[in-house]
Amino acid sequence: GEHSNLICRRLHFFGSCLVLLTLIFVLVSHWWWGFILMPVFGYGFAWIGHYFFEHNRPATFTHPVYSFVGDWAMFRDILFGRMRF
Repeated sequence: GEHSNLICRRLHFFGSCLVLLTLIFVLVSHWWWGFILMPVFGYGFAWIGHYFFEHNRPATFTHPVYSFVGDWAMFRDILFGRMRF
């Protein structure tokens, strides 16, 4: 129910992709400051989706661990076609 809006799900997915790409870049280039960008990408796109498209408050503020795990579960489900993208 928290991710019923298609644009919100796409923003989550895009942010998660950027997190993974940034992680790979940091590990290959040793540009350790890139770690700072990872939460900005991951949470930034998700929060935009929730505030402007879902019109609800992200679970990050009330259940941070559940939110983190749930984001990656949704990423997996979208990636394997279990959730509409």
